[in-house]
Amino acid sequence: MEYINGIENVVFPKSYIPEDTLVAQLEFALKYDGINLEILKAIFNAIVEVGNITEFRQYILKHPTGKYARKLWFLYEFLLDTQLSIPKVSKGNYIDLLETDKYFTCKTIKSSRHRINNNLLGNRDICPVVRRTSEIKRFLSKRLQNQVKDVVAQYDDDVITRASQYLHIKETKSSFKLDSEQLSQNRTNRLIDVLRRSATTININKEMLIELQNHIVDQRFTESDYRKTQNYVGEKLGGHRENIRYIAPRPEDVESCMEGLFKNIERMKKSHVDFIVQAAVIAFSFLFIRPFEDGNGRLHRFLIHQTLAKTGFLQKDCVIPISSVMLADQRQYNDCLEDFYQKTLLLIDYKFKRNDVLVVKNETADHYRYHDSTRVVEYLFDVIEKTIQENFISELSFVAEYNKTIVDFKNVVDMPDNLIIEFIKASLDNNKKSSKSKHNHFISVLSKVEIIQLEEIIDRNFSGVS
Repeated sequence: MEYINGIENVVFPKSYIPEDTLVAQLEFALKYDGINLEILKAIFNAIVEVGNITEFRQYILKHPTGKYARKLWFLYEFLLDTQLSIPKVSKGNYIDLLETDKYFTCKTIKSSRHRINNNLLGNRDICPVVRRTSEIKRFLSKRLQNQVKDVVAQYDDDVITRASQYLHIKETKSSFKLDSEQLSQNRTNRLIDVLRRSATTININKEMLIELQNHIVDQRFTESDYRKTQNYVGEKLGGHRENIRYIAPRPEDVESCMEGLFKNIERMKKSHVDFIVQAAVIAFSFLFIRPFEDGNGRLHRFLIHQTLAKTGFLQKDCVIPISSVMLADQRQYNDCLEDFYQKTLLLIDYKFKRNDVLVVKNETADHYRYHDSTRVVEYLFDVIEKTIQENFISELSFVAEYNKTIVDFKNVVDMPDNLIIEFIKASLDNNKKSSKSKHNHFISVLSKVEIIQLEEIIDRNFSGVS
């Protein structure tokens, strides 16, 4: 059956019905439903709380070399950070925890105690799961990185450099708009500077993120550490006027989640997990944690660029303006976030105290540690493909034609660059013909014949450029 937007519908015949015991149900779930670390940890905790650990332990002892028994045993000890009084497996082959044809995996860490190859993407603090859906396989077959390389190879360094300048500005403005933030030249320049760092920033760590956060937000709202208050997406306007869409981890859980994410980054990098899968897992995990009061959205998109740059997806200081595609179809972007937001919100017990301060009353960290990232990976693949086709290629083509037009202009008349730029802009703004007022302006320095020749150059050079 197909896995779409986090939901897979499968109907089994009656012959598949497992025994009505805890371990039989767990084995069935692991065999046919796959791995859901959050649910498994909740079940393991319940086993401990109600005193069913003996039944679980006896199941492991009865099937010491069983595939699913060993997987459940490993996951129990991994997720609860404890060890059952069970002797290590002394014989049998090692088995992969995740099937590599069904999941994206990392290089294995051998657990000799269980004879399990731990190939999870993360660790106990942050461990997203990404399934190899047909949609993701379809994108992988397109080899988007090769598409980018082939496009870049068609242009010289000057075109790449100039196009990159425009693309950085486009990405910056779109990123602000996605967060519904007011643009100012100063804030725009600071975010452009941060984006340019994506190609040279090697390690992502707490200090670096705090520095970047301080660089992109209003200086009155800079932070010296992760947030110490509870933040959420939505609004509380007083009385019963409440619209809460998402609640982030409790402040006391942020540090461990972020440390887990840093380890997750290194593990995926060393395992050469697909570039776009890495970018989606890292950036959206960060966004779901929301470690700062302000700037999380812009840093989330910076992490996409940084990951693509450091993994070699992009070259020559290029940036693909993903935010402009996200902004153009903001509903799809919001739907992608809401898929996680709504599922999480249903599991959180919260209330508002005096002064409309939101307080989370239950343990919630595991909701953010073990999320299924398949949906966000599919989304980012789609965004990057559209960005390459609709923005990146067209911007390089435009700059290349612009450079050619300048050369062609000088072959007609040796005029100053600022006048050339003014003429091109005036013509492009008026459907490739200079307006009447501009025509009168240029005729004071150019002949009518020269104006006609220059307009013909623009029409010819920009005929296929949008």
